[in-house]
Amino acid sequence: MHKAEWKYCRTIPLSTCSDRSAHRWRARGAYIVAVFAVMALGLGSRAFADVLPVFIAEHFGDALWACMIYFGFRTCFTHKKNSFALWCSLVFCFAIEGSQLYQAGWINYLRETALGALVLGKGFLAADLVRYTAGIAVSYLLDLAWPWRNRS
Repeated sequence: MHKAEWKYCRTIPLSTCSDRSAHRWRARGAYIVAVFAVMALGLGSRAFADVLPVFIAEHFGDALWACMIYFGFRTCFTHKKNSFALWCSLVFCFAIEGSQLYQAGWINYLRETALGALVLGKGFLAADLVRYTAGIAVSYLLDLAWPWRNRS
C-alpha cells in the first residue's frame, strides 16, 4: 500500500457499519465467550462428577449442554429476538433427544465416539427433556438480565 493510500485509509472511520451492526458483533463475541464458558462448566461437571454433589453431577451436564446450544443460537442469530433462540434451542435439543430412539448401527457407532456421545447422547431419557428445558430457560433469563445488553 502506498503512503497516500495509507493516509486515506486512516481518515475512514473504523466503524463503517452502523451502530446496530457494531452492537451485534460485540454481542456475538459475548455469546461466543458464553458458549465456551458453559462448555467448560459442562465438561467439568462430567469430569468431576465424583466430587460434586449428586444432584449437580446428575443434572447439570445436560442443562449446561442446553445452555451452550442456546448461546450458540444467539451467536448465530443476534439480529433475531431472544425468543427465536429459545424456541430453536428447545426444538434442537428435543430433536437430538428424540434421535436417541433411533438405534441404527451407523449412528450407534458415532455415539460410541467421545464427540458423538457429547453431541448425540447415548440413550433416550425423558428426564433429559426437563433438564434441557431448565437449562434453556435459565440461559434465556440470564440473556435478558445481562447488564451490558443494549436494548436498542
